[in-house]
Amino acid sequence: MISRLIYLAYYFRQTDKKKLGVFLDHASASAKRSRTSLFISAIVNSVIYNISILEYFQFRFFEKERKEKLKWAGTGFMYEYQLKMNPKAKRDILDDKRKFYKKYQRFFIHKVYELSELKNNSIAVQSLLSNKTGKIVLKLSDGKCGAQVVIKDALAFNGEELISYMVSNGFDLAEEFIEQHSEMNRLSPSGVNTVRIITQLNSTDEVDILGCRLRITVNSAVDNMAAGNMAAPVNPETGVVTGDAVYSDISRVDESLHPVTKTEIKGFQIPFWKETLELAVNAQLLHKQNRSIGWDIAVTPEGPDLIEGNHDWCKLLWQLPVNQGMKFVLEKYIN
Repeated sequence: MISRLIYLAYYFRQTDKKKLGVFLDHASASAKRSRTSLFISAIVNSVIYNISILEYFQFRFFEKERKEKLKWAGTGFMYEYQLKMNPKAKRDILDDKRKFYKKYQRFFIHKVYELSELKNNSIAVQSLLSNKTGKIVLKLSDGKCGAQVVIKDALAFNGEELISYMVSNGFDLAEEFIEQHSEMNRLSPSGVNTVRIITQLNSTDEVDILGCRLRITVNSAVDNMAAGNMAAPVNPETGVVTGDAVYSDISRVDESLHPVTKTEIKGFQIPFWKETLELAVNAQLLHKQNRSIGWDIAVTPEGPDLIEGNHDWCKLLWQLPVNQGMKFVLEKYIN
């Protein structure tokens, strides 16, 4: 109980107050309950079910009975689960994008350069600035959820100007912009639409697939749900999208068609699916000290291209697209 109260204090500090207000208004109108009663219920449910305050609304607990609520994996449960599966001392190769690229480089198509390399290698600088897309992506090596990511026109820089810009703005990684497959571009051209494949090593060190999701950009250069984008469930055997796309914002309706391109979402076939799934399985087997990883993979004209692996893969992206609490899937791995 003490740990749940500590979590609650953390949730209060981290809660987006503006988003909470939107959720309270929406839930109040939907459930015909006062904002005050819903807020109190969110606090009580946070402690009982080990979820954050916002997850009370995102999981639609204001509409659910206790039996259904017990099925959902919230922030508290996921923190404890991922801490056990991916110990802090072993996470560095996933947390630090520089280490990640070095350890998993065989799965990358696009080139990634550290600032230190660019400072000492003019050939690398010219290779980056002359890449076929004409764009570069600048990042922080410890950035999360698409934060601190900037896309720039490569022609805007020469070598010295690029290095100066990175130093003055705190960027320590530069990457070639990823050219996505024409089918992914047809779905949404505003940003790279990645596949999230969640893998888990079982007791015999074989790879189990916990879920596959397609992250879909909506007038955004990044595809994270936290940035207002959508996600849809994917059949792990076929790579076909099996349902509508959903938002993490409960005030927005599910989408059967992309709101901008009008491309049909359910039934969309992800290209190079066999190769994409194989990439995730092989990446999971490469470094077994982290046993449960969410892989973000782009699909290019040449095939799948690894972007990153997440030790703290998102419970919203996992559960919301299938509208189902999935905690039972993880419980069998705990012991």
